[in-house]
Amino acid sequence: MFPDKIYYEPDALFYKLGAYLKDKYADREWIPIENHNNIEELRKTENKAFGRLKQHLIVGVRKTHRYVPNRKVSDFLVPYTSSGCSAMCLYCYLVCNYNKCSYLRLFVNREYMMDKLIKTANASDKELTFEIGSNSDLVLENTITGNLCWTIETFAKNGKGYLTFPTKFDMIDSILPLHHDGRFIVRMSVNPQEIIRKVEFGTSPLKNRILALNNLCEAGYKAGLIIAPVVLTANWKELYASLIDQLADELTEKVKKQIKIEIIFMTYSYIHRAINNEAFPKAIELYDKTLMTGRGRGKYTYNAAVRAMAESFLREQLSQKLGDAPILYVV
Repeated sequence: MFPDKIYYEPDALFYKLGAYLKDKYADREWIPIENHNNIEELRKTENKAFGRLKQHLIVGVRKTHRYVPNRKVSDFLVPYTSSGCSAMCLYCYLVCNYNKCSYLRLFVNREYMMDKLIKTANASDKELTFEIGSNSDLVLENTITGNLCWTIETFAKNGKGYLTFPTKFDMIDSILPLHHDGRFIVRMSVNPQEIIRKVEFGTSPLKNRILALNNLCEAGYKAGLIIAPVVLTANWKELYASLIDQLADELTEKVKKQIKIEIIFMTYSYIHRAINNEAFPKAIELYDKTLMTGRGRGKYTYNAAVRAMAESFLREQLSQKLGDAPILYVV
């Protein structure tokens, strides 16, 4: 049962959301900590316990609020109400130090963060776009905190510009009827179902993600599509051609007319390999020395020739099957 236990900063309980979580999970074990960013008990845990750590919930107060300029799909990346996730994607970029930052951390000082968002948005002479989900999945988080519903209603009423976030989940029923004023861009992350099943543990199936995006668009939300991360398995051409076929068949015309596409190739690391080999010994091996090259210390990416060939293939498939949908970037 998630969460199995909760580590919390005592000051978090003085906030409205902290008190709500304490009451909601009153039957779970609550363990006080000094700092949500450095939990000694978890730092000493072995790699093989990764799956068990993902069942923990961390509750704290966010101290970092610096906006980072971004020119891909937003003007700024914004630290927001959560970091990490309870899913267990084998490539997750948050797994820089698995027992520090990949499990779900909730930050209860949401009013401060929203106030800064609204002030920054309203002070600008143009409508800005803020990415609020770069370090977590707000659709998943919403099932625990209700923060996404609160965010949509609060920003739509008080702010200008747009908020955007990606998701791999389909639990969107609670946000469909909300008054959002067209100020939210929901970008659905997709992969072939075989990749989802073998690599993206604990996330929603592809068919459900497509249906969720259709429903969001019908409810007036702006829709985006992220093909990410592209994982070049032995049969990757077949898998990604089939994925794009399914998108062409199942996305509504309304979605197809407005989506902008992002394509992100997988980056892997020796830390991922160490954790996955011990925590998920039966999972597929994502590292392929014939296709990958070093990228910085201990990181791997697909070599330039392989990546260029794969990018060309994806662009051709998308052009043939999704027509004029623009590709914002490929990384």
